[in-house]
Amino acid sequence: MAAHRRSAHRKPKQGPLGGPAARTAAGLALAGAATAGSVTGAGAAPAEPAPTAAQVRAEVDRLYHDAEVATEKYNGAKEAAATATRAVDALTDEAARRTARLNTARHALGSLATAQYRGGALDPALQLALSSDPDAFLRRASYLDRAGDRQSGLLSGIRRQVSQLTRVKARADQETERLAARRAELREHRTAIRAKLADARRLLDTLTADERAAHERSADARHGGGPARADRSAVPGGPVAAPGSRAAQAVDFARGAIGKPYVWGATGPNAFDCSGLTQAAWKAAGVSLPRTTYTQINAGPRIARSELAPGDLVFFYSGISHVGLYIGGGQMIHAPRPGAPVRIAPVDDMPFAGATRVA
Repeated sequence: MAAHRRSAHRKPKQGPLGGPAARTAAGLALAGAATAGSVTGAGAAPAEPAPTAAQVRAEVDRLYHDAEVATEKYNGAKEAAATATRAVDALTDEAARRTARLNTARHALGSLATAQYRGGALDPALQLALSSDPDAFLRRASYLDRAGDRQSGLLSGIRRQVSQLTRVKARADQETERLAARRAELREHRTAIRAKLADARRLLDTLTADERAAHERSADARHGGGPARADRSAVPGGPVAAPGSRAAQAVDFARGAIGKPYVWGATGPNAFDCSGLTQAAWKAAGVSLPRTTYTQINAGPRIARSELAPGDLVFFYSGISHVGLYIGGGQMIHAPRPGAPVRIAPVDDMPFAGATRVA
């Protein structure tokens, strides 16, 4: 009974939750509410206990991870949309050039037909009989034969150009449809990212100042935060030499980005997401990488974890949703998450999924 009275009079923790965040918090409290209901028996259900700070922190971490997964999908859709845009533009230009050539051919054919009409349409034998200058007529007849051959060539060329122009326009229509689909994907992933980040912020707002500080310390520890980790030479035993000049340039660029903010979809120079940072680092070394984590992992040969060298790309989670740049000593430089700037972190901080050597 004492336990029942304590449960019935416990005041639930209040927080400014709404929308999806409220559903998230309610879901975290569901198990506790079910247990309380079995104790109280029939009658009005007691107030659902608020999720604990630890549960909120875990849900925030999950939302951040889901946002990063959506970010990589957004990056892929953005790259595909850019490719489709270039294809549409190229086909539009080609169609314009072919249309101009077709119009020129049609004009030439029209001019030839007009000239023939003005020359009359009498039977050639009759024209010869009536001509006051048979030699001039024969010369003209020879010209008309050649003109007929030219007209036939013009007609064949026009038919060929019409067919080619039709094919170009059909390809342009297909690429335009692809572009519309890619733009729809962009909107979908952008909406998902913003919703998850908004839910995370609302959940964090339910924590006290001390609880939020504890969450930030915990997140920093998991992602390599803290003053020592942010130091540009903070590699156990000192900096490790890169195996080649390009790898060294990529590592130097990443070191120069330490402290810059994480912004989803960003590729620098003032902010980065995880794959944007690795792409920019290797671009500084003269190497073009794909845009997303799940394409960057195929940018070079896979290597074992025991073979890691500075400049290698290291990937995390089963969906290959995070990437960092290895710098030696079991450390990497990466862009962790919203609110956490580019920093040095241990490779062991996240579930390791594989590694790739770029050059």
